[in-house]
Amino acid sequence: MKFNYGKIFLLGFGFFGVSVIWGVYNAFVPIFLADKFHLSPIFIGFFMTLDNIAALFIQPPTGAWSDRLRTPIGRRMPFILIGAPVGALAFGIIPVAAALPLFVACTSTLLLSMAIWRTPVVALMPDITPSEKRSQANGIINFMGGIGAIISFLGGSALYKMNPAFPFWMGSALVILAAALVFLFIKEPKNYEITNEKQPGMLESLGELIADEDKSALRLLFAIFFWFLGYTAIEAFFTLYAKNQLGLGPADGSRLLGHLSLVFVLFALLAGVIGARIGRRITISIGIVLMGSLLAGIYFTPPATLTTVIGKAPVLGTIPVISLFLMAAGAAWSLININSLPMVVDMTSTARTGTFTGLYYLFSTLSAIAGPNINGFLIELTGNNYNTIMLVSPVFMLIALWLMLGVRRGEAKA
Repeated sequence: MKFNYGKIFLLGFGFFGVSVIWGVYNAFVPIFLADKFHLSPIFIGFFMTLDNIAALFIQPPTGAWSDRLRTPIGRRMPFILIGAPVGALAFGIIPVAAALPLFVACTSTLLLSMAIWRTPVVALMPDITPSEKRSQANGIINFMGGIGAIISFLGGSALYKMNPAFPFWMGSALVILAAALVFLFIKEPKNYEITNEKQPGMLESLGELIADEDKSALRLLFAIFFWFLGYTAIEAFFTLYAKNQLGLGPADGSRLLGHLSLVFVLFALLAGVIGARIGRRITISIGIVLMGSLLAGIYFTPPATLTTVIGKAPVLGTIPVISLFLMAAGAAWSLININSLPMVVDMTSTARTGTFTGLYYLFSTLSAIAGPNINGFLIELTGNNYNTIMLVSPVFMLIALWLMLGVRRGEAKA
């Protein structure tokens, strides 16, 4: 198996499409729920987890199913060709849905279709990449995903000012383009690892990890749960945090998230190289400490200071103090996120990469369900104090750090 940078960049267009969709979704759906349908923070938090609840039952078993599937176009590609077009159509209808039931139907269809193809497209990376290059490859894929996030936040912010539907229609068009590029230019391996033993599914694999004396894989999966618990909760509420805590507009909140994503993109490739050089566990642990410290810093800094403009830059626009925190958090998040999936898939064989990719999404999806609900409850409990999320998230990061200290496997294989 040879490592081809060009092929990995092309594969990254799949993750690019996923990032565009969810960037726009997380930035503007909470605004619709608050302003159009007048839901309270606790209900918004619950609504923002409905997609993850459905994904919980689809993404992990889809990964295991794709391990076993054999078709003329590959074992991952059929999921992409079905999920992407359906998701694009549902996403385009969301901003024009005037009734809450139709709105829920569109978001549910979106999440179902996106869940069908997300795990298979990510599992393609270890399929075509040798173990020792997977951190770098994941850096490239997340670089492409970060570009998608930047387009969704910064481009979406500009389009939202013209018409709230425009960011969604942009996302629909780009996800179709991304899926088409992956299908046309990525050829799956013709030969798969052959074994005479029946391959266990996701739940059986999880049972094996629980029974294993070495708890490295289990500790890593729970660490993933806790660091995503902190990150996704903030992502889901950030535009409302910017509006209610900082006194900024929805488009400005989206633009600030774009600052984080920009640095994540710029740092993604370097994060993969750092993980390969000093080890994935150490790299992730450094990222956790930085991320928790920065979020705590945002909590303790007065809003007037956070919104003080310190400069202006092309593309980024005005840069307030909070942007410095967010951009540094983007670098920290890349250290964590780039090296976590390679650790998970390098704890198993090639024949089960889809299954273990599914386990990765099982725990990250569980955290995405818990995070907005926990934080929505805490916001309401503290009298709609949106700053609360910046205090709770570092606690989750601290728990993730403790779990990572006990991980002994998952580094690159020779």
